[in-house]
Amino acid sequence: MAMEINVKGSAYKTDYADRLQAQREAAVKAENSRNAEKAAKAESRQSEEKASNQNRAPQDAYISSEKAGEKPNGLYYVGQDENGNKKVYFNDPKKDGSEKEGGSKSPKVNEDASDNGGEKCTANTDKVEREIRELKEKKKKLEQQLKAVSGDEKKTKELENKLAQVERELSQKDTDTYRRQNTEFTEQ
Repeated sequence: MAMEINVKGSAYKTDYADRLQAQREAAVKAENSRNAEKAAKAESRQSEEKASNQNRAPQDAYISSEKAGEKPNGLYYVGQDENGNKKVYFNDPKKDGSEKEGGSKSPKVNEDASDNGGEKCTANTDKVEREIRELKEKKKKLEQQLKAVSGDEKKTKELENKLAQVERELSQKDTDTYRRQNTEFTEQ
C-alpha cells in the first residue's frame, strides 16, 4: 500500500513567519501613529505656551529722563582715593540734600583744576625694584649652582632649600601691594 502526501513542509514555515512579520509591522505602525499624535499634541501645547508667554513677558525699553519727567538718579565722577588711585564716585541725590544742610563732605568733580596751593609729592619705588632685581639674580645663581652640582645629594638638598626660600620671598615681594606699601614719598 502506497500513499501519496502532497504537502510541502516549507509552506507551514513561511505562513508562520509571514504572520509574525505582519504582527510586527502592525505594532510598529500603531506605535508610530501614537508617537505622531503625541508629537502633534506637544507641538500644539508648545505653540500655545509661546503665544501666552509672549503676551505676558515684559520687555525692556529705554526711557530717557526727559520723557519720564524725572531727574537723573545721581552723578558719577572720577576722583582719587587715599592711595592716589583713580576711583569712581557717586553723588546720591538723597544724601546730597542732607549734606547741603550739614556741609558737603564729598569731593568736587573739578577739584584738581581749582587746587593751586596743594602739596605735590613724588613716589619713588627704586629701592623696592632694586630689592626685587637682586632676588631674581640670586634665584638665577642658585639655579645655575643647582645644575652644576648634580652628584652631591647633601649640597643639592641645601641649594634646593635656599632656592625655595628665595622663590617664596620673591613671590611675596614681586607684587603691586608690596610696591605700594614700600614706596617712598618725597614732598616737592
